[in-house]
Amino acid sequence: MRARFVAGNWKMNGGLRANMVLLDALKAGLKTSAGVLCAVCVPFPYLQQVSTALGGSAIAWGAQNLSEHDSGAYTGEVSGAMLKEFGCRFAIVGHSERRGLYGEDDARVAAKFVAARRAGLTPILCVGETLEQRERGETERVVGRQLDAVVGAAGAAALADAVLAYEPVWAIGTGKNATPQQAQEVHAFARARLAARDKALAGLTILYGGSVKPGNAKELFAMPDIDGGLIGGASLAAEDFIAICAAARR
Repeated sequence: MRARFVAGNWKMNGGLRANMVLLDALKAGLKTSAGVLCAVCVPFPYLQQVSTALGGSAIAWGAQNLSEHDSGAYTGEVSGAMLKEFGCRFAIVGHSERRGLYGEDDARVAAKFVAARRAGLTPILCVGETLEQRERGETERVVGRQLDAVVGAAGAAALADAVLAYEPVWAIGTGKNATPQQAQEVHAFARARLAARDKALAGLTILYGGSVKPGNAKELFAMPDIDGGLIGGASLAAEDFIAICAAARR
């Protein structure tokens, strides 16, 4: 049975006091895993706070990005080894905001995936198409290209215990959402494409990311190839995030 997983992406939000209120509420509401692994991916400055607050709890944590380099003269960058020292289990790579706002192309995303693996982190690899690409019927071509870049750099076996997140760019922070069937179609395509490279990848955990809320989570997570969610804004509200984690239970 594939793992069920819900990861919160705080993006560039937070503050020491507000974080503690949120983390305390999450610990109270997610005392056991109940068949669903839950995690928060937080800005770099808050990793120490989160590692201290969540240590020994049922909630894992990770970062939203990392450098493709291990060390060196790369001012402003953060390596996978540094993240590992703060107890990070996960690192998001290839988020659409990194691709779109900061020009991270497929090759750089693949290099970051490799760097995360090298550091002993579990990458959450994000793939997805823009609205224009979807309207042109290019969703599978775009998602396939993004997947192929990582497989080419890391090898198919490197994805076996990673996490994939399908995030239609047009449904992130817009209030729009792919229908459960639209999301399912892309999840099924991605799973089949990877399984054709390595049959073990049929069991890959694939998340949906794109305006997931308590009101639509259960229907999305009921789809046969959707194993949970990568949650943006709703991960900043403890009640909402807890409800989404509950919706992921089988």
